Amino acid sequence: MAHPRRAAYALAALSAATFCYVTTEVLPIGLLTLIASDLGRSRSEAGLLVTGYAVVVMIVAVPLTRITQRSPRRPLLVGTLGVFVAATTVSAFANSYEVLLAARLVSATTNGVFWAVVFPVAISMFPANIRGRIVARLSIGNALGPVLGVPLGTWLAGQSGWRSAFAAMALLGFAICVAVALLLPSGGTPRQSPGNLGSMPDRHRFVVLLAATVLAVTGAMGAFTYMTVFLLDVSGFAAASLGALLFVQGSFGVVGTWAVGRVLDRFPLGVVLGLLGLITAALLGLWAIGASKVATIPLLAVAGMSFSSLIAGIQHRIMQVAPSGTDMASASLSVAFNVGLAAGSLIGAGLLATAGVRVVPLFGGLLTATALALLAGHELSRARRSGKASLERVPRDAARPGAEVALRPGP
Repeated sequence: MAHPRRAAYALAALSAATFCYVTTEVLPIGLLTLIASDLGRSRSEAGLLVTGYAVVVMIVAVPLTRITQRSPRRPLLVGTLGVFVAATTVSAFANSYEVLLAARLVSATTNGVFWAVVFPVAISMFPANIRGRIVARLSIGNALGPVLGVPLGTWLAGQSGWRSAFAAMALLGFAICVAVALLLPSGGTPRQSPGNLGSMPDRHRFVVLLAATVLAVTGAMGAFTYMTVFLLDVSGFAAASLGALLFVQGSFGVVGTWAVGRVLDRFPLGVVLGLLGLITAALLGLWAIGASKVATIPLLAVAGMSFSSLIAGIQHRIMQVAPSGTDMASASLSVAFNVGLAAGSLIGAGLLATAGVRVVPLFGGLLTATALALLAGHELSRARRSGKASLERVPRDAARPGAEVALRPGP
């Protein structure tokens, strides 16, 4: 392991990198109108800056991760962040739609590799018995992207133009790249790192978890993509209150992600199932009583908290049951997430145009309920076949820092 203080600083730098990636990926959503008008394109063409990004991630994440499997982790992360910074800088100076789109697609090629290695690298710096806590701390950067990064980027674009938002992300990315280069421990190969090994490899559980992830993300993102329309048309909120409502949703996501780290090591599967239950209840509640402003606010908070926390829980679980390397497992999870993101927004758009926004949370809740049933049913089936309980619970002593022998130094 790295020295505790250096490891903590390195974890903070990696969490900042996840914030940078998430913010930059979805930033065009907040800049859509500005980009479209400035570059003489329609809003749907500007929307391709996000859709095209997700499609590239789906296509290249696994192949590029496989190609770079034997690369030392620190140079790989630094190089990935370097390409990201260069592509984001080009975005900031793009004078045509084609240049901006090309820069976005280059940035997207680094996305899958980054998410494939950042979690294994982070957990390799700490004892194995606190992996869940480390995953949750790292995931705080993810959760902060939509609630802090995108609003700040949108505000900056309103003051100084949309290019200034990309320039700010490029500068932040450069600072993070330097910090990662200085703070990450060196030495060793990926295959020697304990962070690249699943603690309880199981191919069947891995495949079922990926399928459940696609279902859950499709349902949740289908609902969240059109949540502002729901809040306006169904709940009856004024447009001026949307920012505050989305802040409630996002801030509870950050708090939930931090809090789930305290129990994730002891109840890795139970946390995932519980959060799926919570988000299902919240989405179905929005469908049933979303016309009430008083009821909508807490339901929105629970939905935001449970979804952000669920991403951390699934990431931790994926790394437990990874049948081979955790880098390939994380790359597969990145693909599953982007499939769900694209499918959710497309299906949600279809429902919005045909059945109306009122049914979109119902669609989301039914899909997250299906994901819950799939995971729980698989575990119960395993329990019946083996004759013992399948909801793992790690003993309290084993989940306490210092209860296990420290891992070897990571990359």
